[in-house]
Amino acid sequence: MAQSTFDRRRINGPEESFPPVFDAVKEHAKIWSARRDRGVADIRPIFLQPGLISQANGSAYIETEKTKLACAVYGPRQSKSTTYSEKGRLNVEVKFAPFSCIRRRAPLRDAEDRSLAVAIHQSIVSSVRLELFPKSTIDVFITIIENDGIEGCIASGSIAASTALADAGIEMLGLVVSCPAVVLEDEIRLDPTEQEASASDGTVIVACMPALSSITNIWQSGRMSADNALKCMEMCQDRCTDIHSVIAQSLSNNDKTT
Repeated sequence: MAQSTFDRRRINGPEESFPPVFDAVKEHAKIWSARRDRGVADIRPIFLQPGLISQANGSAYIETEKTKLACAVYGPRQSKSTTYSEKGRLNVEVKFAPFSCIRRRAPLRDAEDRSLAVAIHQSIVSSVRLELFPKSTIDVFITIIENDGIEGCIASGSIAASTALADAGIEMLGLVVSCPAVVLEDEIRLDPTEQEASASDGTVIVACMPALSSITNIWQSGRMSADNALKCMEMCQDRCTDIHSVIAQSLSNNDKTT
């Protein structure tokens, strides 16, 4: 006898239902009024401290208001693979803490973790002189403690990873600096929050080495015109020069204390 699909323990809803309609104007006004403490071309204050994890070869902790993450570098160490490689290998792994987001995250890795790891790897891999470490691997582990937007996590993760690599004494061509930007109703804003990024038309993340005047990675999503994309990249590059001085100063202060 076939079982009935009717569940007596549940309260059946109405036959016709409609999704709730939210007031988009009030929400949009809330997002626009969120930037009273800084201008559209300003970034959030950066706190950067290298060498906090004593067990790692190099480490860094970065905090930009609601974005907080820690990075640890292990290596270079001998590769586990038996095949000989003339160039070393750089591995990047990103993990979200269970309490890092509004909704509690599972400890297992998902597609978002891998996409962040790929973006950060592409940003820093060209700055590391892997040809000096044959048959070796360098492991970079990033833990996101608090998340205020994926764009901010990619930019802060790239900065922390480059700082941790320099703290580990690994040969590099230059320090990698990253800065995100969004287009919100024909207005360009640097270092957006999660609310600004979700309400924007498109986002751009630029990673570069200011000491060599070279760009290592550009990550773009959403819709924007070519002119806005070029303006975003120019504004991000100008701000990356200021961030580069913050990284250099933090590394210099850490060397003096140690």
